[in-house]
Amino acid sequence: MTLYPKLIMDALATVTYAGTKKNLVESNMIADDMRIDGMSVSFSLIFERDTDPFMKSTVKAAEAAIHYYISDEVKVDIKVETLQKPRPEAGKMLPQVKNVIAVSSGKGGVGKSTVSANLAIALAKLGYKVGLLDTDIFGPSMPKMFDVENERPCGVHKDGRDLIEPIEKYGIKLLSIGFFVNPETATLWRGGMASNALKQLIGDADWGELDYFILDTPPGTSDIHLTLLQTLAITGAVIVSTPQNVALADARKGIDMYMNEKVNVPVLGLVENMAWFTPAELPENKYYIFGKEGCKNLAKELNVPLLAQIPLVQSVCESGDAGKPAALDVKTPTGQAFLNLAQAVVTVTNRRNKDKGATKIVQITER
Repeated sequence: MTLYPKLIMDALATVTYAGTKKNLVESNMIADDMRIDGMSVSFSLIFERDTDPFMKSTVKAAEAAIHYYISDEVKVDIKVETLQKPRPEAGKMLPQVKNVIAVSSGKGGVGKSTVSANLAIALAKLGYKVGLLDTDIFGPSMPKMFDVENERPCGVHKDGRDLIEPIEKYGIKLLSIGFFVNPETATLWRGGMASNALKQLIGDADWGELDYFILDTPPGTSDIHLTLLQTLAITGAVIVSTPQNVALADARKGIDMYMNEKVNVPVLGLVENMAWFTPAELPENKYYIFGKEGCKNLAKELNVPLLAQIPLVQSVCESGDAGKPAALDVKTPTGQAFLNLAQAVVTVTNRRNKDKGATKIVQITER
């Protein structure tokens, strides 16, 4: 028996690809690289993406068709090509991003998301290219804080990949799971589903060139934090807390998570949020509702910088709810406080990059 291309193509024409309900020839899935050597044939099948659920079954069906319609003696070598390039591996997902900053808190309710949003805006006002990722899969807040709840990210085909295009507002590139789920419905996902969604927002998005990529992380320590540490080489962490003792106790746990020798992410400093209350009618007065200088003392104890003390002002809450974060107006005392925070973050980040090598992603080994 002599093998020739038409004989192979006729056999492959009997194989239906489940993705199009057409045969492999009609679906244009056979690459122009067929090689025949005696009773051996090699060729490639083309799929849209490397995650095609029908890939393995189609390859097996193609091999079986050649054996059935031609001969069991034919040696078949089928390679796979994909039009959609695979997602870059962990640690190499954001090659054009200079600094990845995780904004974290040990507990909820301390204003971490408010600090994240305003830090991103203040960095943009300083002239930096900034991206902001809302990594709180179960309680996303950035769409509301940026007044883009009704926006839906578009897709863009770039460098052989289908990517999510972040929403741009106030000079910030922004993504959140909140853009893809019903805001009035609870997100009931297991940890693996949440982690996969987060990896897509990081690795399957067109973030482009950024000076700072801010991660607004969920409160506490969770699967989401571990996914971030395994996926991104985080430049450093900014810890947010109130001066209250119960908040500081949880802040210690958050700090330990990053400074743990298995993680080894530098803590760039602490932010004391709601440091004091100043009523609008008495701008010179300070009332220490949640305690006084708790974060300052903790920063001194742990030998990390105190980056800022942000006062508790009603307008901060109101501006966040209205989708116009306080940092947009740097003429106000609160806006100036966030601008000072951004300048401090730039300073400690530059110092960290000068004194320390790049952070390595956390490797989990199976036993």
